[in-house]
Amino acid sequence: MKVMKWSVIALAVAAGTSQMALASQQSEAKGFVEDAKLDLLLRNTYWNRDHKDGADDRNTWAQGFITTFESGFTQGTIGVGIDAYGLLGVKLDGGQGDMFPGEPKNWEDDLSEAGAAVKFRLSNTTLKYGNQFVNLPVIASDDSRLLPEAFTGTMITSSEIEGLELNAGHFTADSPMGSPARDDFGLKRLDVFGGTYAFTDNLSASLYFSDVEDTYDKKYANVNYVMPLADDQSLTFDFNYYRTDDIDQSFVGKDGAAVDDNTIWSLSAKYAVGAHAFIVAHQRVSGDTGYLYDNGDGGGSIWVANSYLSDFNFKDERSWQASYELDFSGYGVPGLQWKTAYLRGDNIDSGFYEAGNDGEATEREIFNQVSYTFQDGAAKDLTLRARNSILRTNNPAWNDVNEWRLYAIYPISIL
Repeated sequence: MKVMKWSVIALAVAAGTSQMALASQQSEAKGFVEDAKLDLLLRNTYWNRDHKDGADDRNTWAQGFITTFESGFTQGTIGVGIDAYGLLGVKLDGGQGDMFPGEPKNWEDDLSEAGAAVKFRLSNTTLKYGNQFVNLPVIASDDSRLLPEAFTGTMITSSEIEGLELNAGHFTADSPMGSPARDDFGLKRLDVFGGTYAFTDNLSASLYFSDVEDTYDKKYANVNYVMPLADDQSLTFDFNYYRTDDIDQSFVGKDGAAVDDNTIWSLSAKYAVGAHAFIVAHQRVSGDTGYLYDNGDGGGSIWVANSYLSDFNFKDERSWQASYELDFSGYGVPGLQWKTAYLRGDNIDSGFYEAGNDGEATEREIFNQVSYTFQDGAAKDLTLRARNSILRTNNPAWNDVNEWRLYAIYPISIL
């Protein structure tokens, strides 16, 4: 890692030294069994994706079982524990490649996977080695389908200074959502380092670096600021920035042009008043290609404002968003929420995807999602969610899409 990268992190550490160190989490450990948790998440989902031209249509109904076990840490200066998971997906009808293995239109009937990691804790620093779910902006497990994506490797998480969390990791395998294989992507090595610092309760910043061997390097930055306006009003600004360099030459346009770098950024403003929230956002892409992800760094490693059905991440794309959120608890129906959004992108370099086409493409999406979580009774904690996206585009790399995603999600705490 370059000296400049380390220097930026050092500044963040220095800024945190003025804060009181946190009390040691390890000193409060009760034991391997005493702090253990065992949970089961039942996820039933139905997907219907109509591409209008018939290409890659999806019509899938499936049931997922996600079991997670987290032990406590043994007592002593260095605590030891184990985390483990078991995944089972059962096809009820249809099928698609990001949910089940097998050839198109001949998907397997089920999918199962298990993994475990050993963990060690000293003070407020934890080292975990093995199979694990990761949620960082430059390496993130995709959990948007039936079963989550998992990685194999080592992760260190340190929170020795109040307000500052540092992460460092080294990963050697990526198990995608629709496969029981440990490394379908052939990941050789992914190294990540970075952290988040909360300057105040309302202001935080993040900085991360990653290197995916023989693929690309990434830098990520985020600033989030919440401006309180009144007891029930606030204005939130969120800025996200990715810079990708040293892109492997396998990522080339149909015109044969070589690629080397990409930049994508988004800025959103959210005005919340009572049960209502109004959001506007702008996002831009520049460089030799569109923003690349899910090449060993996970299908969730795109933390930008305009990521919906389309990520609005094509070459040279500029996109805008206007959305609205309503929490019905303010109207006496706790657990019921609705979000609607309209997004439009233009200036897409369509010639990058189709030789001889040097025009500018556009896309637009209408998004709606309604969810309800039962608050009491026999179905307490059951969440029902319906999501609909309508995408229209003249981009040769995409198709017009009508999509429905229906979910029934029920968490069960066993231990």
